[in-house]
Amino acid sequence: MASSNLVLPRPGAEMPTTPQVIKAPSEAAFTTTFGSLLPKASYLETVNGTIAYYSLEPNSTSSSNKVSRVLFIHGVQTPALGLQPLATTLSARFPSAHCVLVDLWGHGLTDTPVLPHTPELFHNLLLALMQKLGWDDAHFVGYSFGGSTTASFVAKHAERVSSMVLVAPAGLLRSAQFDEVQRGYLRGGEGVEGQAREWITEWLEGGELVVPSDWKERVARGEIVAEAVRDWEVRVHEGHMPSVVGIVRDGGVMDKHAAFVEAVGTDTPGLCILGELDDLCSVQDLADVGMENVAVVPQVGHGVVRQRVPEVAGLIEEFWCHL
Repeated sequence: MASSNLVLPRPGAEMPTTPQVIKAPSEAAFTTTFGSLLPKASYLETVNGTIAYYSLEPNSTSSSNKVSRVLFIHGVQTPALGLQPLATTLSARFPSAHCVLVDLWGHGLTDTPVLPHTPELFHNLLLALMQKLGWDDAHFVGYSFGGSTTASFVAKHAERVSSMVLVAPAGLLRSAQFDEVQRGYLRGGEGVEGQAREWITEWLEGGELVVPSDWKERVARGEIVAEAVRDWEVRVHEGHMPSVVGIVRDGGVMDKHAAFVEAVGTDTPGLCILGELDDLCSVQDLADVGMENVAVVPQVGHGVVRQRVPEVAGLIEEFWCHL
C-alpha cells in the first residue's frame, strides 16, 4: 500500500471488515545500516499486524530480586533501539531479570495498522506481547510517549504492572496551548494534511530533522544516532510517518491528565525521571496529577534517557531495590 500521503483513520471512523496493514522493513535492512546492538528480533503476528520485540534474557537463576520481568516502551519516532543503552545497563544490574524491548506500531520493524492510533491500540499491543511472553505482570519503563502509554495502561490494567517508571513522560501537554492553525493540524482534514505532517515533524524535532554528517562513523563505534534512525524510518518504513501523525493526534501525547490521575490512584509503585531542561513535562505537571516520586537530572533536556544513562539507571535501580 502506498503510504506517502496516507492519513490514518480517526477514532469513530467506519473501519473496513478486513484490517489493512503497512508492512515494516526487514531486519536485514535495519541491521546493515545500524548494526546489531539489539538481540535478534522476535516477531508476534496479531490481527492488527506484526510486532517486533527484542529479549535480553536473564543470565542468572537467582530469584532473590523482586524484579524478574521488565518491559521497555519507547517514544514517538525513535524505536526500541533508542532504549538499548538503558535496557542493557539495567539488565547487567539485574541479571535475573528478563528485559524486553518492543517496537511500537509504525516504528522500527513493527507494522503500521491502518487503524486509529488510540491508546487502546497500543495497550492491545502490550497485552498481546505479554501473553506471548507468558507474563502475568511486569515492571514497565516508558519513555516520552511510552511514558504516557504506560500511565494510561496502568489506569486500565493496573494488575498487569508491578511498577511504573516514567522517563520524561509525554501526555501532560495541553492542546489548548497551541494556536488555532496548529490545532487545525492536530484536527486534520482535507487540504491540511501535507502541512500538518510537516508541522508535526518539526514540532517533534524542535526544528528540521538534521542527521549528523559523522553518523556512520559513530554507528560503527557502537553509538546510537537517533536522528539517523528517525531519518531511516521516514525513508524506509512506509507506515512510519502515518503512525507518527496518528500518535500525535490520537495516541496520548497530550491531554492525558485524567489517565495519569487514574494511574496514580491505583497505588502502583511509580517513579518519574525528568531532565531539568525538559519543556515537555515539569515537576509541577506531575504534582498536579498526584505524582510525587519525581527525580530531576540536572542540565539535560528531553533526551535524558540516552544522554544520561548512568544517572537514569541508578535512579531506577534505587527505586526497584526499595520495592
